[in-house]
Amino acid sequence: MDVWAYEQGVKLHFIEPGKPVQNAFIESFNGKMRDECLNEHWFMSLGEARETIEAWRRDYNEVRPHTSLGNRTPQESTGAGAALPPEPPRREVQKQKTTQELAL
Repeated sequence: MDVWAYEQGVKLHFIEPGKPVQNAFIESFNGKMRDECLNEHWFMSLGEARETIEAWRRDYNEVRPHTSLGNRTPQESTGAGAALPPEPPRREVQKQKTTQELAL
């Protein structure tokens, strides 16, 4: 990671051990994802985990309003709605999932 960051001109800033408030936004997100998604589901396969997490991510970013964003979704807040690819039809997800699992 250090080599890639150096080659890309990216400066890495790490959180000090025991100081999660140094990056409270990600800590808040991690807590929400853990409480609302990971703790609520029992994944039987990597593909199932990916599908469930993607559905949660889309809901979090595209459907659910956030009070910190003036009751808008992150997608509305950034105006990035057109940049996100549409969710593929269910049959296409299954096909992609099989292909991805074979690649692993």
